[in-house]
Amino acid sequence: MTHARNLVGTLAIVAVAIALLAWRYSDYIANPWTRAGQVAADLVLIAPQVSGPIVEVAVSDNQLVKAGDLLFRIDPRPYDAAFAEAEAAFRQTENEIMVLNQQIEASQASVEQYRALIPSAESQLRAARATREEAERNLERVTILLDQGTVPQTRFDAQRREYAVDVAAEEQAEIGLLNAKSALTQAQATLAQAIANRGAPPPDNARLNRAAAALETARLNVEYTEVRASVDGYLTNLSLRLGDQAVAHQPLVALIDTNSYWIDAYFRETFLADIAPGNPAVVTLMGYPGQPIEGVVESINWGIAPTDGTTGAGLLPNVRPTFEWIRLAQRVPVKVRLTDVPEDVKLVVGTTASVLVRTSGEEGALVAAPSFLQ
Repeated sequence: MTHARNLVGTLAIVAVAIALLAWRYSDYIANPWTRAGQVAADLVLIAPQVSGPIVEVAVSDNQLVKAGDLLFRIDPRPYDAAFAEAEAAFRQTENEIMVLNQQIEASQASVEQYRALIPSAESQLRAARATREEAERNLERVTILLDQGTVPQTRFDAQRREYAVDVAAEEQAEIGLLNAKSALTQAQATLAQAIANRGAPPPDNARLNRAAAALETARLNVEYTEVRASVDGYLTNLSLRLGDQAVAHQPLVALIDTNSYWIDAYFRETFLADIAPGNPAVVTLMGYPGQPIEGVVESINWGIAPTDGTTGAGLLPNVRPTFEWIRLAQRVPVKVRLTDVPEDVKLVVGTTASVLVRTSGEEGALVAAPSFLQ
């Protein structure tokens, strides 16, 4: 009888323990969970924008750096020289544009000067023509009077000389007008040539803008000799050495962005109908089994690569053997964003995590995954 009572008591204690354990880990019974999770983060590959030997390495492997910190420096001397040359070329272009502007101003003044001379030359021509016409009429009258014998020959000769002088004056006035027009045309051509040599005025002058662009490129190249961190993060697998040759646009440094950690959780496809973006999640890292981390489902992957039908040997399709009475569920990546990471937890990309997604909408206690589920 006593033995029976002891057995019943023992069974009762075991039942209570099982009930307590089931109650404590009820979330892991009622909600989707998976042990196939991995820590992930953005990996920033940092490449120099210019080539040259490395003359300084300012960081060490696995070091935490802040955005803007110097990582390494490329020999700046060739780029300093190129900058000085570009700056000199820019100054020379500025001076040439200034000289051309002065030539344009002088040519414009000449155009206005010669344009102002034309009305005067035209007025002189009209006056000379009127004088010549008057002298011509007088010569015609004196000629008639000479034929009638009423004026002496000397009077006729004097009038004829006056007429010849007036004709010469008219011709000289015509030449003056032609010269003024020719000078205006030449001044206009000189102005047009000066404008063509200069191009558009600043700030739209192509030569000056081209020189300015070359100067800015040279300045940027000098700046690019100092390669700096673009984000806060940890350096990983750093192998830079003094004297190494940096090649433009070839990555030399890998930086793990500390502000981008998330969990890639691979859930069976049978769970996907219950999981939605915004669902709260509980993440348990294998390295920190007693410290659950809060998270939230950010997105669900929309596709995975097929294994059947891919090209294999001899260009034939790969097909896995299956058992007709057993179907294995595919695993689909679910991205979980971490919302509250304890300060003493070190997130390492690629490490293992267990993930539970609360789909019931009820906020439960933050409980780490049981060790047998991890």
